[in-house]
Amino acid sequence: MRINTKFSVAVHMLALIALNQNKEKPSTSELMAQSVGTNPVVIRRIMAQLKAAGLLCCQSGVAGAGLMKRPEEITLLAVWQAIQDKADPVVFDLHAHPCPECPVGRNICEALGEPLLKAQEAMEQTLAEYTLADIVGFIAEEIARTQM
Repeated sequence: MRINTKFSVAVHMLALIALNQNKEKPSTSELMAQSVGTNPVVIRRIMAQLKAAGLLCCQSGVAGAGLMKRPEEITLLAVWQAIQDKADPVVFDLHAHPCPECPVGRNICEALGEPLLKAQEAMEQTLAEYTLADIVGFIAEEIARTQM
């Protein structure tokens, strides 16, 4: 089991836009889909969430998307919060039907409650320490290093 990939796709999209901002080729959903390796519909759904969070701007009829803030101002936590289900922001879900007759099944959800909450808080704290500029900087350095 893995946590879904919407977060990494969203960061990928924003990094591509940031690196592509001053280029002639606009950052379209098709370009992003090709870079991510997914369908443009998936990209457009995530774009809508990023736009609603004030991280992305795009206009109907105009090709390409842009950042609403400088990469230094976009924390990875802001991206994480933008793509999370607002009705259910829990990262680590518990299995739904443990056996109530089993002593482990009867107590596992309560036993895991605090550790999983602390793990989510630690993850969010770490994401708050990094910005899109950190990700873009790493990618730009790798591009420069491999082109030498």
